[in-house]
Amino acid sequence: MAYLALRFILALVLSARPGGAQAGPGTGFIPINDLGPRLYLNRFPGGLYARGSNQVPPAHIQAGLAHSAAIQPLDTAGHPNPVGRYILLSVGMSNTTQEFWAANQRGPATSWSFAGQAAANPIVNHTTLAIVDGAMGGQAANVWASPSAPNYNRVRDEQLAPLGLTEAQVQVIWLKQADIQPTISLPSANADAFILEKALGDIVRACKIRYPNLQVVFLSSRIYAGYAATLLNPEPYAYESGFSVQRLVRAQINQMAAGQVDPIAGDLNHDSGIAPWIAWGPYLWADGLTPRSDGLTWFPGDFENDGTHPSRSGQQKVGTMLLEFLLESPFSRTWFRSYRRGDINPFDSPG
Repeated sequence: MAYLALRFILALVLSARPGGAQAGPGTGFIPINDLGPRLYLNRFPGGLYARGSNQVPPAHIQAGLAHSAAIQPLDTAGHPNPVGRYILLSVGMSNTTQEFWAANQRGPATSWSFAGQAAANPIVNHTTLAIVDGAMGGQAANVWASPSAPNYNRVRDEQLAPLGLTEAQVQVIWLKQADIQPTISLPSANADAFILEKALGDIVRACKIRYPNLQVVFLSSRIYAGYAATLLNPEPYAYESGFSVQRLVRAQINQMAAGQVDPIAGDLNHDSGIAPWIAWGPYLWADGLTPRSDGLTWFPGDFENDGTHPSRSGQQKVGTMLLEFLLESPFSRTWFRSYRRGDINPFDSPG
């Protein structure tokens, strides 16, 4: 096991508090969106996008706007229909379903989850937009990598079909994934961050096969794990999963600009039908009690007793961030909001 992993496991053991999430020593890592052009471990540059920037590059903006504009109501066979639906689907593991929907996927969305907050928001499109939770506890990245994986049949049969919806109507995905019990940290060439990057590439291609009308995938990496009481996904792996997403998104941008396929991420051509257009959703990591530049913090009370899964307050925190992102992003406003006369044109600014 790499040095960083050993260091944080030792720190967590020493800081354990009985009866709940642990005290959390803090990692000292700088959130990727605050890292800028500086380097993590003297090798990995910060910024969500290129050259330490958190701004989507211009060419990727134009491609994203085109794919977003293609999102439209479809009937169950996938044909345009003004009274049809388009689906925003979550894909991921336990944290994903807790934050997106609820701890009990078969029940209604909790009021504090993303779906619950969206249902109560009058600005959100409640007519042609369908919000569906495809994520599920224990379903980490490796079990979504193949288009024939049982998870996709589960989503089709248990999540879509009961609502009268089909795979042909899925056009947007929020993807948040992780590896289970990672053991090798960066900068090793065998680091779990690279394994996750490859798995994410496989997942977005698998999703494009299962959901042929898929246009856009927004990705988020893990929340803080400095309070983790288990080896399920502690630090530094939660932090380093942000580099998995960063590298995947950059791989698509670079491939579309120069034509070279990244050897880890794989083919991500969004114009050939191989993959959807991908971009960052909300970036969720902050170093525990240390506020990042926008004030985000993670308190012990934001987690369940294992220090890994979000409590109600943690679920609400992520749900709110995702809701605000989709309400404001130029790549989602046209289909996520319910526009009325006098509303601002969502394409006025690519900010």
